[in-house]
Amino acid sequence: MPPTPDTASGDPSQQTAALRKDKGKLLQILGVGFGIAVAVGNAISAGIVRTPGDIAARLPNHWLFFAVWFGGAFYALVSAFQLSELGAAIPKSGGQYNFSRRALGDYAGFIVGWSDWLSTCGTTGAVGIVIGEYMGHMFPVLDGVYKTGGAVRQFANNGLHLSGDISRIQITAVIAIIFFAVLQWKSIHFGSKVQNFTTVIKGLVFFVMVIACFSFGGGVRHAAEAAANARGIAPTVIPVGAALITALLFGIQATIYTYDGWDGVIYFGDEIKNPGHLVPRAIFASLGSVVVIYLLVNAAVLYVLPMSEVAGNNFSLGLAAQRVFGPHGDFIFRSIMVVALFSSLNALHLMGARVIYAMSRDGLFFREVSRINKGGTPTVGLLLSALVGVAFAVFSFDRVIAMLAFFFVTNYLLSFTSLFVLRMRQPEMERPYRAWGYPWTTALALLGSLGFLVEAVREDPKNSYLTLIALACSYPVYRVLKLVSSEKVSHEAI
Repeated sequence: MPPTPDTASGDPSQQTAALRKDKGKLLQILGVGFGIAVAVGNAISAGIVRTPGDIAARLPNHWLFFAVWFGGAFYALVSAFQLSELGAAIPKSGGQYNFSRRALGDYAGFIVGWSDWLSTCGTTGAVGIVIGEYMGHMFPVLDGVYKTGGAVRQFANNGLHLSGDISRIQITAVIAIIFFAVLQWKSIHFGSKVQNFTTVIKGLVFFVMVIACFSFGGGVRHAAEAAANARGIAPTVIPVGAALITALLFGIQATIYTYDGWDGVIYFGDEIKNPGHLVPRAIFASLGSVVVIYLLVNAAVLYVLPMSEVAGNNFSLGLAAQRVFGPHGDFIFRSIMVVALFSSLNALHLMGARVIYAMSRDGLFFREVSRINKGGTPTVGLLLSALVGVAFAVFSFDRVIAMLAFFFVTNYLLSFTSLFVLRMRQPEMERPYRAWGYPWTTALALLGSLGFLVEAVREDPKNSYLTLIALACSYPVYRVLKLVSSEKVSHEAI
C-alpha cells in the first residue's frame, strides 16, 4: 500500500511539530457543548431571512413548503453519517481538508483547504457588511458616508474604486471583524466561552421571537387574509407536473445550503476531548438543533403571515416581527439578527484560522502560519483570516465568491469520495463510529453532491468555466507553496 500523507516518512506536519517544541499547541479542552455552539453559530445566519421567501415563491403551499425543509434535513442527515465517521477517524483540526488529503493526496487537500478558507473569509466579510447594514438602519449615525475630502482614484480595468469618502457601513463591518478576532487572540478557552455565550443568546432571542409569534400572531394573519380577499388579490398558483418537480428540487437545494454549517465541530478535531466519541455526538446534536430552529422560525412566520406575503419576500421574518411587535418590530428584529450574526462572525474566525493553520502544519503553506500561542490560538492564521475577511468587506469580490460556490459543492463530493477510498485502502483504520447504511447512504450523499454540482454548472456556466481555469492554474501554485514550505523546514532543521 502506498504511503498516505499521514504515514509517509518526512511528513511536514511531524517536522514542523518537532521544530516548535517550545511553542504553544492546540489544547484538547473542548466538549460537545462547544461543538454544538460553533455549528449553530455558523449555520443560523442571514439565510434564515432570505430562504423562506425564495421557497414560498415557488411552492406557495404549506405542505410543500415544509416538505422541502424536511427533505433538506434528510439529506443533511445522510451526509452527517459520512462526516461523523470521517471526523471520528481523522480527528484533526482544519475541517474537510484533512479527509481529502488523507484519502486523495496533498493536491486534493490543497484544493479543498484553500477554497474552504477563502469561502470562510468571504463569508466573514459578507456577515460584517450585513451587521453594518442592520446597525446603520437601527442607528442612522452609523449609516451614510464619512467625508474625508480625499482625492478619488478609479481603476477601470478591474472595477475597483477607491475614494477619500468611506462608507460607515464598511467601517462598522471592519470594526466587528477585528473586534471578534481580538476576542479570540488570547486563548481558545476564552474564544470558546465567547462562542458559547453568543450562541445561547442567539437561541434565546429566536425562542422569544417564536413564542411571541405564536402567542399574538394568529389574529394578525386572519386579518391580513381577510384584507387580501377584500382587495380581490388572486390566490397563489401551485406548480404541477415538471414545474412542480423543478420547484421541489430547487427548494431542497436551497434548504441544504441554508442548513450548512451543522458540521462545525470537524474544524476542531485536535481540540475535542475524546473525539472518537464526542465528534459524532456533536454533529448529530448540531444538525438536530439547526433543523429544529429553522422549522420553528418558519412555522412562526407562517402563523403570522399568509403565504402570499411570504412568497418572494426577502424580509418575511422582519415583516412578521413588525406585525407582532408593532412600530418597534423592525428594531427588535434587526437587533435579533445582529446578535445572531455576532455568533456567526465568531464561529467563522475560529474555523477559518484552523483551516489555514492545518495547511501550514502539513507543509502546504508557509510554515510560520502554523504558530500557536500558549492559549492554543493559531495567531498567525487568525490574523490572516481576519485581514482577508476585512478585504472582502471593503472591496467587491463578487466574482470570487460566485466561483467559490462551486468548490463548496465539490468539497462535500470529495469528502464522500474519501470515505469510499479509505474504506477500501485502509480497512484497518480505527473507526470509532461507522457511517450508518454504508455504502448505500454514502452513495446517496455522493450522488446528491454530483447532482448539485451539475445544477450549479447549468445555472451559472460562465463562473463554472472560470472555476475550471482557476483549478488548472492552482497546480503550479500548489507546487511552489509546497516547495517553499519544505525548503524552510529543511533549512531550520539543519
